[in-house]
Order: sequence, then C-alpha cells, then structure tokens
Amino acid sequence: EMPLLRVLEDMERQGVLVDAGYLRGLSTEVGARLEALTARIHELARAPFNVGSPKQLAEVLFEKLKVHEQLGVKRLKRTKTGYSTDAEVLETLEAHPLVAGILQHRQLTKLKGTYVDSLPELVHPVTGRIHTSYNQAGAVTGRLSSSDPNLQNIPIRTEEGRRIRRAFVVGPGYDCLLTADYSQIEMRIMAHLSKDDALLEAFRSGFDFHAATA
Repeated sequence: EMPLLRVLEDMERQGVLVDAGYLRGLSTEVGARLEALTARIHELARAPFNVGSPKQLAEVLFEKLKVHEQLGVKRLKRTKTGYSTDAEVLETLEAHPLVAGILQHRQLTKLKGTYVDSLPELVHPVTGRIHTSYNQAGAVTGRLSSSDPNLQNIPIRTEEGRRIRRAFVVGPGYDCLLTADYSQIEMRIMAHLSKDDALLEAFRSGFDFHAATA
C-alpha cells in the first residue's frame, strides 16, 4: 500500500474538475420535473399532500386509496407509528401508478439533494475543483474508498445518474479521465504462495479473472 500513498496524495491535492454551470442547469431541470411529478402524484391521490411525509403518504396509500387491496397484497409492514412506506414496501406495490410516481420522486429528490445541488457547493474557491479524500484502510475489502464527498457511489445504471457523472470533466493540461480498479489481490496472493504454474501464467498473460468468473 505504501507506494500508492504518494499517488493518492497527488490526486487529492489536484482534485477533480466539475462543470458547476452544467450541474446548476441540471438542478433547474430536475426541479421542474419534480414539480410536474408532484402535481401528477396529487392528481392520482385525488388531493394534495406532503409527498415527503411518510405519515401522510401512508394515510393516502393504505387508508384512503387502499392500494394494497387493489393489488391483492394482504400483509403490510408496520412500524410503531403505523404502516411503513419504506422502499421495500413500495417496491411490492410499484404496479400502481401512484406508487411508481412516489418511487421516482424519491429517487430524483435524493439525486438532486445529494449530488446535483451539493457538488457545486463543494468546489474549492481557489482551485475550482473538488478535493475528496481517498481512504486506503477504510473498507474491509481492502479497496479504496472516497469521502468528503464520496465520489464513488454516484449511480451509473440510471440515466439521471449518468447525466450527473457527465459533470466531471477533463481539466486543462490533461487528456482524459482514467478509471482504475484493483486486480484480484486474493488470487495474486494465492498464485504467489502456491507457485501454481497455471495461475502464474494467467497473471503473466493478462488473463481477466473477473470475465472468467462472470
């Protein structure tokens, strides 16, 4: 791990360039989508309510509209204050358009608050970049982790997540952004200790263990 320390220090000091203007535009767009989605949710619920309130949401879904009965779901998860509206519960009811709208609203709200609105605020006023911290001993798996802010958990499977990732751009003096990952360290240790010819040859030839496992 020690040889990597200097590299990570350089990366932290250099920071990563973020197109804050792009994110501000994205924030306006997502905000408009949330307003339209909220109006649609109120329309489906046949009355306005606080979409972010679990208590009000439970009343609308389970007491007023009885969405679970419409979908034939008999058992509902309960908390001390009433019916649960956590993601696990809502995903079982996603076939209902109102619930689908609630799930989409939650996803957009989280992305907007966690990334779209907060990342521009974390840009250093002098460097114009975001300076995260890379932790070598933070994850039990031995992998690197990123904190303050965490730049590793920005979604990539959704279109909204991919659009947020586009805000990270190549800075002046650089040609590209590079992504890198550790190789299978356990396999390397096993090859080293066992001196197995097939394993040693696999590493020498650049064999992709991840692809083979998949």
